[in-house]
Formats: sequence, structure tokens, C-alpha cells
Amino acid sequence: MKHRIHPIPRAAALLAAALCLTLAACGAPAGADAAAGPPDLTGEWVQAGSEDASTYQTATITQDSITVRWVSGDGAALFWAGSFVPPQDAATPYSWDSVRDSSQTEPSALAPAEDSKTFTYEDGYLHYTVSAMGVSTTVWLERP
Repeated sequence: MKHRIHPIPRAAALLAAALCLTLAACGAPAGADAAAGPPDLTGEWVQAGSEDASTYQTATITQDSITVRWVSGDGAALFWAGSFVPPQDAATPYSWDSVRDSSQTEPSALAPAEDSKTFTYEDGYLHYTVSAMGVSTTVWLERP
């Protein structure tokens, strides 16, 4: 007597195997899809590795603006106020040209006269060039 394999259990076995393969592919860590989206740069940033712990720069990014301040002692002075263009995808490095808000920067003695400034986000840091008295340096900021 031949044993006949019933078609329904065979179909169930194939379905179970397909489900196992599908679920195994879904086993990526939580947040893996979130990493593929654009980074949220809004919030507070603080200069990383300042040579003088009492003098450094901070930045505040909102949905459409960036404000950078020099912090020294007990006070802070405006360095930059301009536009912010959020990234549309996860590609890094991400750079944007911030257009200066002259109504805020003109009264500030420490604000540069340039009409735009390039900011770049990469590897968790925000960086840009600062020039003073003929010397240029790159300032790196990180989230506190």
C-alpha cells in the first residue's frame, strides 16, 4: 500500500516555511527603518572640544532657522542667525547654505558680514567655518 501525501498538509508546510523566511527578514532591530529617514537636527548644539572651557559656541536649530552664539563667562553674543533647510533624506554629509537674517545680525559686533554660511551635518556633528582677524577655523558642535 502506497502512502499518499495529502495536499493540504503539504500546502500548510510550504506556507509555514514561507512565513518563517518572511518573519526572519523582519527580525531587523527596532529603529532600523528610522535610521533610513532624515535626521532631526532641531534642538540645542554645543561646541565639541573647545580649547577654552569658558569660551565656546552653541547653536539652536528650529524648523526653519539656526542661531549660533558665542558663550563667554556669564554672557552670550549672537554670532549667526539665518535660515535652516532640514534634510529630506538620510544621505550624509548633509550641507545647506543658511541665508543671514540681517535684522538680527547687524547689531551684533561678532556676527560676520557674509550673506550666507554653509553648515554641514555628518557623523552626529554639525560644523561650519568661523573667520576672525584673518584666521579661519572649523567649529564642530554636538548635542549635549
